[in-house]
Amino acid sequence: MSLTLSKKAQAVKPSSTLAITAKAKELKAQGIDVVGFGAGEPDFNTPENICNAAVEAIKNGQTKYTPAAGMPELKKAISDKFRRFNHLDYKENQIVVSNGGKHSLTNIFEAILNPGDEVIIPTPYWLSYPEIVKLSDGVPVFIRGGKEQGYKVTAQQIADACTEKTKALVLNTPSNPTGMVYTRKELEEIAKVVVEKDIYVVADEMYENLVYEGEFVSIASLGEEIYKRTITCSGVSKSYAMTGWRIGYTGSSAELAKVMGSVQSHQTSNPNSIAQNATIEALNGSQDAVDAMTAEFKERRDYMYERICRVPHISALKPQGAFYLFIDVHELLEMSYKGEKVGSVGRLAEILINDFSTAVIPCADFGFDDHIRLSYAISKEQIGKGIDRIAKFVEELQ
Repeated sequence: MSLTLSKKAQAVKPSSTLAITAKAKELKAQGIDVVGFGAGEPDFNTPENICNAAVEAIKNGQTKYTPAAGMPELKKAISDKFRRFNHLDYKENQIVVSNGGKHSLTNIFEAILNPGDEVIIPTPYWLSYPEIVKLSDGVPVFIRGGKEQGYKVTAQQIADACTEKTKALVLNTPSNPTGMVYTRKELEEIAKVVVEKDIYVVADEMYENLVYEGEFVSIASLGEEIYKRTITCSGVSKSYAMTGWRIGYTGSSAELAKVMGSVQSHQTSNPNSIAQNATIEALNGSQDAVDAMTAEFKERRDYMYERICRVPHISALKPQGAFYLFIDVHELLEMSYKGEKVGSVGRLAEILINDFSTAVIPCADFGFDDHIRLSYAISKEQIGKGIDRIAKFVEELQ
């Protein structure tokens, strides 16, 4: 017998964001003063009322198995939230609660894809989308949302990319890594194409609460036909500072939810029972902490953007949501550092972390090989210190 490994699993790219974050933590453990712009999670503690609900759940013995697709009480809370915030009517049998957003996406693609089915992914994209699609035997098809169009794709681009093999479109708003938000008009135009082509929309709305200008719109709310074709994904990681609690959820047709629940029942069984109880409180309880975090993120965004605009040879568009700044560094790649051409965003990131103790995310794995991503889910003091270091690096380039 030949002890070989799965070719499909071996083809999966490791997460560059996790690698950079791990490197930053390693240097910090050595006592080095590292500024970490890589964080994809809020730096706030989980709100106290949510933590208290978890403690009460433990004390009350809520530590057993729950239904695989989530507790009925949590599904009701999610259904109420969908109705209240997203203007969507998802009954409890249309909701699946999973172990975080990535797990929700995995459930979706395993439930809808057959080998060779194509999934349209606008670039720049969150780097896990194509890997999850490929693990589910799908084929990622990329369409570019350039800087000149606000890093967003158009309805016409989507229509042009559709083939007889197209099964779904991934739509992320607010976006990771750009922070851009699709307008109602843009979503209406996209919805028309989706209905006409009769494909699914996987609507990743994980950052839905973190919008600083304009309005947040769920594409599924734009009419009955687009609602039937949309799988709405969200969770509590970003909005409630609950990244480690690992709760994501979806709203879809009852038929699809049943299939996703069956898949999950064999792969992981139920999400953590204590985290589910905490999420009930997050959704039903006071939203004051969410409002306070959003206000702080907006203040940090304004500060980071203003500071970055003063650094020569780089540029960015002002993000409207999430907590990332997507920075065009193509000029820096043509310049030299210590006599050697910078060349790539990967090398740029290595120089910054090794020589300037500053961790940034190179975005080649996000579909843009001349951009980096900075997170402002860190204090203003750290933001200022990190941008000072980036500016010093730029000064030393020739």
